[in-house]
Amino acid sequence: MDTSRPANDQIAAAVKAAILSMRLTPGQMISEKEVGQLFGASRTPVREAFAMLREENLIVTRPSRGTFVTKLSVHQITSAQFLREAIEVAVVERLCQTGVCETADTALHANLEEQRRAVGTGDKSAFQTLDDQFHLALAGATGLGRIQRALTREKMVLDRLRVFSLDRADNMSRLYEEHDRIFKAIRTGDLRNATRQLRDHLRLVLGTLSESIAANRAFFDLNET
Repeated sequence: MDTSRPANDQIAAAVKAAILSMRLTPGQMISEKEVGQLFGASRTPVREAFAMLREENLIVTRPSRGTFVTKLSVHQITSAQFLREAIEVAVVERLCQTGVCETADTALHANLEEQRRAVGTGDKSAFQTLDDQFHLALAGATGLGRIQRALTREKMVLDRLRVFSLDRADNMSRLYEEHDRIFKAIRTGDLRNATRQLRDHLRLVLGTLSESIAANRAFFDLNET
């Protein structure tokens, strides 16, 4: 724990990362007492952290039963995908019209090189982080700060599903190649190609949904209305 930063923020961030990476699995019970012991924290910051996680719909507390990691919701996933695509297509349209500044261009090139290395070493965790950074860097290149925040919010709903898709041996390589093609189309101002490549790329995760449900039924809320 970093004593210069609020304990509740640090605990919430750590538990959130564990949930989104599937180290804490959907439906798994999570205890305030155990988390407090793990971090050496008192009850108050842990309760505050849990409140923050409930606000983000990452955990749910059921009276007389306990607190659990929320299961994956097909409805929320499809809604988030719809919103994410709308945001990112608008980002690509703007960048094709305005161009990418030198600073953002350099950062995106460096990110793609790191992605290539992660593919080569099979580092799924590093690749997922770089994948997130690539899309956020494109949003940041628009110069519109709220876009990154909106994109982060919608992507979070999809992150756990993306963990399943990265388990497929060829998916990291495919995603890297698609990122590379999207960026090249943006740099040349090829709006039609860039948006087509982007839509196909973003819809890949939904293409794995049925397969993911079949293989991991216990992780999904199959009784949602």
